[in-house]
Amino acid sequence: MLSFQRQAAVFNIMQTGKRTRGFTLLELLVVMVIIGLLAAFVGPRYFAQLGKSELKVAKAQIESFGKALDTYRIDVGHYPATEQGLAALTAAPANEPKWQGPYLEKQVPNDPWGRPYIYRSPGQGGDFDLLSLGKDGQQGGDKESADVSYR
Repeated sequence: MLSFQRQAAVFNIMQTGKRTRGFTLLELLVVMVIIGLLAAFVGPRYFAQLGKSELKVAKAQIESFGKALDTYRIDVGHYPATEQGLAALTAAPANEPKWQGPYLEKQVPNDPWGRPYIYRSPGQGGDFDLLSLGKDGQQGGDKESADVSYR
């Protein structure tokens, strides 16, 4: 005895005289080409936006670190030395009795490209330098490879 589903399929074949068919290879190829064209059009736009967002994240983080450094200076009287680095914002240096931090809630992360931020005190153009070298990791550059610095 045939199951109900098989009986229905046999009945459909008998009524129409042919089986229902799947997609042909040509139809599948056409769909794959359309998907490929869409991916080729959308992909570059997506990755361009990703680069812009990484730059914005770096700028926001550097701005936040710069403000924390300014608060540190108000409390202690000077910016952390280059050797102390940005770690002085989260943990008290051994020789700083006026330290009232932490000045940041979390440890200082790497920049969006996976490299540590560069901190120097005294800086070349002021009290301190705080920067990221961008996507390429080299000084200079433009767009995503541009350096991001405080002030």
